[in-house]
Order: sequence, then C-alpha cells, then structure tokens
Amino acid sequence: MQGVTALVLVACVAGSSVARTVTGEPRIPHASGHASKKERVDDRPSLPLLGTLVQIHTGTLLPLDASLPGDERFVALMADRVTGKSEPIDPRLLELVRRLAARHVGARIELVSGYRSAKLNEMLRKKGHHVASHSQHSLGHALDFRLVLPGESDPMPPSALEAEIRSLGWDGGVGVYPGKDDRFVHADVGPRRGWTGE
Repeated sequence: MQGVTALVLVACVAGSSVARTVTGEPRIPHASGHASKKERVDDRPSLPLLGTLVQIHTGTLLPLDASLPGDERFVALMADRVTGKSEPIDPRLLELVRRLAARHVGARIELVSGYRSAKLNEMLRKKGHHVASHSQHSLGHALDFRLVLPGESDPMPPSALEAEIRSLGWDGGVGVYPGKDDRFVHADVGPRRGWTGE
C-alpha cells in the first residue's frame, strides 16, 4: 500500500468494521473489501466515530460522526428501495440520529425507511401495512429506524427509543412499532403527535 492510504486503524462498531486511513478518510467495506474512489472524502482530521448507519434493504454501511455522512450521501442512502429515486431528506432527521448516537457511542442505527415514492407507498398499503396515503416519507420528512446498542443483538425497545427522542426536545411526530418483526420508531418533522403501530 502507498503512503497516506495505508491503513493504520480498524474500528469495529457493533460487528461491522469501518477502516480509517492516516488522513482520517473512512473506507466503507464493499463485497470486494475495497473502498471506491467515490466514497472517499477530502483530507480532514479524524472525528470520533459515533456509530454505524446500516441500510437494512441494501446492507450498505456508513460511518456516523459529527460530519459524516453529509446530507447528500444520507439522501442517497435513504433512496426509495423500489424505484431507486431519491428526494431531499429533511436534515433534522440526520441530526436526530447523530444526537441519539452521541448518547450511545458505538451503536448500530438500522435504517428501515426514508424516502418513499408513491409507488412504494401504495405497494405497502396493498400489503396491509399501516401506511398513510399522504405519508411524511413521500415528502422526505420521515425516517423509520432502530437503534442497536453496542454488544447487543436486539434493538432498543421502541418505547424506550421514543422516550429518548422526546427527551432531546423532538417536537415532530413519533410512532412506535413494537411488533416482533418491526421493532422500530418512526420520526418525522410534521406536527407533534404520537401513536403505536402494528
């Protein structure tokens, strides 16, 4: 390996590794084990790793720190899983995830749903999922996610995660989905409200 690109540190976060180079560049493992040039960032000091974002539908892993991923990379991560289309995601949602990870350094944040096209939204409704016809997801205003604490295999109970979200001063919607096949929380930037889904 050459100069500054030689690996000097491998950080293991909740079972997924994210390597950093001398310049502090994160490298995201691919199936081949190599980071692509597109995923490299500019030279900057290494910031403390807060956790790992996991897109559960694609298996994509991204390091989460005070500046990574940027809004553009997060939007791409949260693209519609059927059409591949992406729309801007309200940046307050990424900030919420960062603040939660800062409380639980080393956590794995499993991203269940971000932007949803009308096609995906209708497909979920037809399959019997309790999905709003005019979903905040279709506006890029909502995020469904789980938080798995370091050393744990099961996600934090959704009701406990909801309480933490509210304790951070979140004034939007928070839905709790405690079913054994779900176990996630919905957060959106709409009006303050709460519910329990199935």
